Formats: sequence, structure tokens, C-alpha cells
Amino acid sequence: MNYRIRPDHPFAAEVRRVGTELVDGILSDLDLARRKPEEGFHRCRRRIKRLRALIRLVRAADRGYWETEDARWRDLSRSIAGAREAAALVETLDRIVAAFPGETKDPAFAELRAALVARHDRIAGETSGIDSVIGAAVWTAEGGRAALATASLPDDPGKAADLLAEGAGRVVRRAAKALRRARRSGKTEDFHELRKCVKAHAMHVELLRDYWPRPVKARLKALDALGESLGELNDALVMRLLASSDHSVFGSDDTRRLLVRLLKRTEKTLRQRCLDEAEAVFDLVPRRIGRKVAGRYRDDVAAAD
Repeated sequence: MNYRIRPDHPFAAEVRRVGTELVDGILSDLDLARRKPEEGFHRCRRRIKRLRALIRLVRAADRGYWETEDARWRDLSRSIAGAREAAALVETLDRIVAAFPGETKDPAFAELRAALVARHDRIAGETSGIDSVIGAAVWTAEGGRAALATASLPDDPGKAADLLAEGAGRVVRRAAKALRRARRSGKTEDFHELRKCVKAHAMHVELLRDYWPRPVKARLKALDALGESLGELNDALVMRLLASSDHSVFGSDDTRRLLVRLLKRTEKTLRQRCLDEAEAVFDLVPRRIGRKVAGRYRDDVAAAD
């Protein structure tokens, strides 16, 4: 699929094309979920993130309309979260064991992993009510697909360029703000906000790669690495909070306390890595990057005429 807004095609039609292709993919993922729930739901949620990034790019065209659509897809994604968190716990424990082999050599950690795998398998294997969940998700997605046809979007190249500048620049501004706050406070919510901005910004670069300032491939690679680091940090935070609150899942008190200490050490390392990577990625001036994107889009549209 071509997730690019092409300057040699009418802007409104391009946004609808990309959005419709994403929704069609979401519907295909939901069909897969009838046979393979975990895989289908995981693919679906990843595609929804792409669609929501597209919505954020153009929502200044009609804020009320697009905010309603964003909420539609946010709620759908939450409704099919399924076993993803349970799988992330297993993956996080594996990273902890790999990072601290000496401290985790006790058989209690192997027992903990087996318990987390069993928990994941139990959640993933729970199929009661899945047909109704998928049915509701399909109904919501089809409604979103129909809504794309009624969206108010500009075709005038100047207005389209201004819209792209606003949407792309806004996410960069939010990312810079979240980075400043994360650097200053180290609060979980600031890193979470930064993670959301990174995902949206990466999709914007993909959508606008024909006229995004070069080098695009290097930027996407750096954003992917930063997204991975922020994802690992989020998983470690989630696991530590769960280990601190739900003692039944995490074995003996000694094992749980040691795990929490190792998670805290991991979080400290990951926080610094995320800050360093984000400093390098978001060395942009939002207004300037918006002007560059808008200018290149106008030039490419003019060249295509």
C-alpha cells in the first residue's frame, strides 16, 4: 500500500484514499482475528495508530469532525486490546533476564516466566464473546469508512499546504514540549506523551516523504529506534506497577522485590537512552519544518501541473 500523500493528485482524494486503504486493512485484520485473535487484533491496532496519525495531520480542516473520528478509532483500539499486555510482560521479563543474568539465575525467575506465559495463553485463548467484540469492531470500522467520504478537506494547493504545515508542526511542537517535561521531571506521563508523538510523527514523515526535508530514510530509522526504546520503557513501567500491586502473579515476595529493583534500574537506563535519542531526533524548529513541508508541497504541485 502507498501511504504517501502524492502532490500530483487532488489533496482531498489522496487523504481519503490513504484513509480508506487503512480502514480496508483494519477490516481485513478483524477478519483474521476470527481465526487468529491475537495476531489479527495486534495488526489491527497497529494500523489504527497509522490512521489516527493521518487524522491528526488534517484535523485542523474541521476540528470537531476529526476529533470525533479520532475518538471512534481510539475506542475501537481499546476494545480489542486483548492479550497484548500479557505478551508484553513475557517479553519484558526476557529482556530483564538477558540484562541481569547473574541476578536472575534463580529458578524462581524461570517459574515466574512460566506463570506469565500461562497467564498470556489463558487470556489469548479466551474466546467467549469474541464474535460480538469483532462484530462491534467491524460495525465501527465500516462507519468510519463511510465517514471518510463526507470529510471536509481542501483541494486548493495553498490551503492543503497550510493544513499539512499545521498538522506536522503541531506534533513536533507537542513532542518538543513532552521532551522538555520528561527531561525536567522524568514523569511517566511525559514519556508516554513523547511516545505517542513519536509514533504520529513517524507516520507523518511517511505520508509526506515526497516533500519532507532530506534525509527521510535516516529520520525514519532514528524514529523507529526511539519508538522501540520508548516502548521498552513503557513495558518496564507497566510491569513494575503490576508487580507492585498484584502480588498473586509474581511469585514469592523475594522474587517480586528483586524484579522491581531490576525494573527500576532498567527504567533509569532506558529513560536516559530515550532522552538522548529524542534530543537528536527532535532538533527541529516546528514552525520552520512546517514552512519547509508546505513550500515543498506547493512546489511539487506546481511542477505536476
